[in-house]
Amino acid sequence: MPEIKFYARKAVPVEMHKVKIVQKLSLLPARERLQRMYEAGFNTFGLHNSDIFMDMLTDSGVNAMSDNMQSAMLRADDAYAGSETFYRMRDKLEEIFGIPHLLPAHQGRACEHIIAQHFVKSGNCVIMNYHFTTSKAHVTRLGGHVEELICDEGLITKSQNPFKGNIDLDKVRACVEKEGASNIAYLRIEAGTNLIGGQPISYANMKAATELAKEYGILTVLDASLLQDNLYFIKTREDAMQDKSIREITRMIADLFDIVYFSGRKFGFGRGGGILIRDEKIFHDMEDLIPMFEGFLTYGGMSVKEMEAMIVGFDETMDMDVISQAPQFIRHCVNALDEMGVPVITPAGGLGAHLNAREILSHVPAEEYPAGALVAALYLCGGIRGMERGTMSEERNPDGSERIASVEMVRLAFPRRVFTLGQTEFVIDRVKWLYDHRHLVGGLKFTHEPKTMRFFTGKLTPTSDWPEKLVEAYIADFGEEG
Repeated sequence: MPEIKFYARKAVPVEMHKVKIVQKLSLLPARERLQRMYEAGFNTFGLHNSDIFMDMLTDSGVNAMSDNMQSAMLRADDAYAGSETFYRMRDKLEEIFGIPHLLPAHQGRACEHIIAQHFVKSGNCVIMNYHFTTSKAHVTRLGGHVEELICDEGLITKSQNPFKGNIDLDKVRACVEKEGASNIAYLRIEAGTNLIGGQPISYANMKAATELAKEYGILTVLDASLLQDNLYFIKTREDAMQDKSIREITRMIADLFDIVYFSGRKFGFGRGGGILIRDEKIFHDMEDLIPMFEGFLTYGGMSVKEMEAMIVGFDETMDMDVISQAPQFIRHCVNALDEMGVPVITPAGGLGAHLNAREILSHVPAEEYPAGALVAALYLCGGIRGMERGTMSEERNPDGSERIASVEMVRLAFPRRVFTLGQTEFVIDRVKWLYDHRHLVGGLKFTHEPKTMRFFTGKLTPTSDWPEKLVEAYIADFGEEG
C-alpha cells in the first residue's frame, strides 16, 4: 500500500482494518508486577497472561484473524483421513508457491524436526544465513553442526543496510570447499532473520545463494515463517522488484528452492505449519515421518478449523495492505526510540522492534544476561512482556562456559493487526523511561537451568536488590498504580 499522507500532522502508520472484537487488558500496580516477576523466576515466559498489559513476547500464534478467516473455520472437514480441508490447503499453497507436494505439521519447529530427521546425519553441516533457536537445536541434536554465514554487516546493530539478512556468498563457497559438498545436508535460508532483529534478505541474494548451492548439488531449503515481512521489504527496498506484485515475488522466491517450510503461526495468521516439497521422491521418502510424529497426512497435528482459517490467511498474506501494517508500526517504534537516543537495531526490520541490550546495559556482564535483565526490567516498568534474544537463548559450550551471543537484544514483537498506535506510544514512553534509569538495572543468574532451550523454562534470580530499587524509582514518577 502507499503510505497515507498527512496534511496538518506528522505522518503516522494508519491501520487498513477496523476493530470488531476486543479483549480487555489490565495494568497491574508496579509492586504487584515485582511479585509476579519473582514468581516467574525473572523469565517472561513464566508470567501468566493475566499479569501482562502489553504482550510483545512473540508474533507466533497470536496474530489477529480477519472476519473472513473466522467465518472460514465453520466449513472445516474434520475427517481423520482424506479431509477436504487438507486438499483445499494443499491446492492454495500450490497456487501461491507452485510446489505440488505438502506435508502438514502442527507448527514450524515440527517442520524443522521432520526435515532435520530426514536429512541430517552425525557430522553433517547445515549452512544458514543465521540460525533460529529450534532450527539449530534440531541439527545439533542429531550430531550435525551449523555454519552461520550472514554478511558481516548483519551483525552491526546500527546500520542503513536494507538487507542485513543476506548470506555471504564467498563464505558459502569457502565452507563448501572446506566441508565437501557431500557432507552438507542442506542450505537453509531464513527469509527474515529472527535473531538479528527480523532483518530481511533480498531476492537477488537468495537467487545467487541457491544458484551456488545447485552448482555443488546441495539441497536448498527456505524457512518462510517470516516471509510476509520479507516480502514487504523486497517490494519496498529492492529496486528491481518494485514493479512486481507480492504474488509474483512470492512465486519467484519459491522457484529458487527445493523445499519451503513455514510456521502458520506466523505465515498465514493461524496455528499450524507445512513442508512444501518439489521432488516427488523426496516427498515420499519423508511422508512416513508425519504419521509417526505429527498426525495423519491430511491433518498433521493441526486443527482443521485452523487449517481453513490459514487458507484464507495465505491469500491475505499476498495483500500489500495487510502485510505492510506491522513493518510500518515497527518502523514508527524504532525510529521514535532512535531519535530519543535509545540504542535499537537499525534499520527497522520485521517481527518486532529490537532493543540493543548490550549497549543499553553495558555495565552488566555478558554472563549475567543483559537482555534477560532488560526484558525483566521492562515488565516491571509498564507490564510490557518482551522476549530475551541473546546469551540466555544460546546453549553453553561443552566446557560449561557461556556462549556469548553475537547480538544481545530484547525483542518487542508486533503481532499482526493487534496493537493500536496509542499502545505503541505507551511502549515507546516506558522504554525511554527505562533507558534513562538504566543504571538501576543489574544482572541475573540461573537457579534452574535446563540443558536445552533454557530460555523457555529456566528460572533466574537477580544478582542484587536492583528490581526493588527500579520499582521504587518508577513509583516515584508514575505513582502506585502506574
